[in-house]
Amino acid sequence: MNKTERLMAIVLELQRRSTLRAQDLADIFETSVRTIYRDMQALSESGVPLLGSPGQGYSLMEGYFLPPVSLTADEAVAIWIGTDFVGRYLSAKYQKDAVSARRKIQSILPESIHMQSAAVREAMLLIEGHKLEKMDDTTHLQLICEAAATRRQLTFRYSKPSGSTSTDESVRTVCPYGVVLTGSRWMLVAYCMMRQQIRHFRLSRMSNLILEEKTFVWPEDFQLSRYRPEDDRKILVRVRIDEGIAARLREDGSFYLEQLEERDGEIIAILRVRRIDEIVHTILGWGQGAVVLEPNELRIRLRQQLQNMLNSY
Repeated sequence: MNKTERLMAIVLELQRRSTLRAQDLADIFETSVRTIYRDMQALSESGVPLLGSPGQGYSLMEGYFLPPVSLTADEAVAIWIGTDFVGRYLSAKYQKDAVSARRKIQSILPESIHMQSAAVREAMLLIEGHKLEKMDDTTHLQLICEAAATRRQLTFRYSKPSGSTSTDESVRTVCPYGVVLTGSRWMLVAYCMMRQQIRHFRLSRMSNLILEEKTFVWPEDFQLSRYRPEDDRKILVRVRIDEGIAARLREDGSFYLEQLEERDGEIIAILRVRRIDEIVHTILGWGQGAVVLEPNELRIRLRQQLQNMLNSY
């Protein structure tokens, strides 16, 4: 950041936070207090109406503002999400630029828009450590975020996972706490009235969403940014795979994969799943390059699926 950019950013920070000490500004812009003193002198000489209070810091004269940019709450959220992606997944240079952009956006938002966008942002969490892919269905994302931000219940139809033995759908009413992006999947984190506990729902399996008038009370001890769901993948699956499948798993990973074991010339994929059904189609997709060693229930399920396929021909 050059001097001109820093001077503009200082004005934006003062516009956003009212009063800041020289040390506060030095910490924000990673420079020395002496440099901040020189910057404040330069701003004052350029006509910026600065007020200095001993022991309190610097502020702008009431009524002073930079030319405004008009943004709706949805536009502000879109920009925030974009800068969050940049900050998490690109290089260090772009991470600093993303932080700077967020500060500038925050400083020019009217209080009402700032509060609306902040409520929606708090209902979204991006999990690091996953390979970014094309997102799955995001049709309902805006409505879900609105429900979480306004503390209103949601009702929707939820379908069984692909490969399940049942094609039935269930109707759920939930208290939505927020949405989480992990890899390419958006997940709703919500208190399910049917199950009487916090559950996770894939957005791509949700349909017929209704935003209810009934509101809910946000739990005092819940913060989406700190929430980490308990790993409920209790079923251990061992599959002997060939080098081609192993290479794909090393490169792309898998939500279910625990580790790859290599011994006696064989490669064994160790996976954990919640239900047998959810891994059936994945293993079928690996073709003859994969042989399930355990559990036996999965071997039986695969034979049934293969027999059904043969019967279709």
